[in-house]
Amino acid sequence: MIWDQLSYLQLDRLDRNIPVLLTLAATEQHGPHLPLATDRLIGDHFAAALNAAIGDSILILPTVGIGCSGHHLGFPGTLSLSHAAFGMVVKDIIGSVLHHGFYKIILFNSHGGNQGIGQVILEQLGQENPKAHIVGVTWWLIVQEALKKISETGPGGTGHACEFETSLMEVIAPHLVAREQLEKGGNKAGFPWAEGDMLKGPKASYYRNFKTMTSNGIFGNPLKADVGKGIQITNAVVNALQMVVTDLFAIKEKP
Repeated sequence: MIWDQLSYLQLDRLDRNIPVLLTLAATEQHGPHLPLATDRLIGDHFAAALNAAIGDSILILPTVGIGCSGHHLGFPGTLSLSHAAFGMVVKDIIGSVLHHGFYKIILFNSHGGNQGIGQVILEQLGQENPKAHIVGVTWWLIVQEALKKISETGPGGTGHACEFETSLMEVIAPHLVAREQLEKGGNKAGFPWAEGDMLKGPKASYYRNFKTMTSNGIFGNPLKADVGKGIQITNAVVNALQMVVTDLFAIKEKP
């Protein structure tokens, strides 16, 4: 069910046991071939597919469409919130949800730059609302093993505007994919212990703005993207999210 498509009477009649999902996205550069809305469109795509699969067991909130993208500001068009502002927005939205009696929350992330502050938000909300059940999910992490089987580009081939994101956009909005602009990522090597992508995280955290990571805004290789992979990724993510919702729904104790 879509939160803002219900009337207040319809929403008030719902079982407060139903988990509520908030997508955390971004508006930022995605190379020369993908739109600035890529992370939001991908997050909305997964949420819509989940709603289509189990609409009576999930409530989908309006997406937070601008995230923490300061590391992308070297490329035109990127919009960004500070960590403090982003945290306030997310916590205030979830505070409203909790006020209305819902207590099972999924923070569903579709942007790498939201991960750090997302964990902080989750811990703060959890400490402030000890009877709530709050889960943080980043789409590529929850299906990492499945993605390893789907990928053809291997280490360094997935990361940003890459094989995975481009495949998803071929499914979601092919008219927004500028295929004539497709090119390999301009990956710039860093320290071996700081290298990572969607398939494997780095051994240590090392801050780099995106201009120091890639010359063209692409990290990875979108040349191997196709619709079939986008469908496989969608199915894997939706199945994983269904498991999260099912497990949350099974929790019996109420605040």
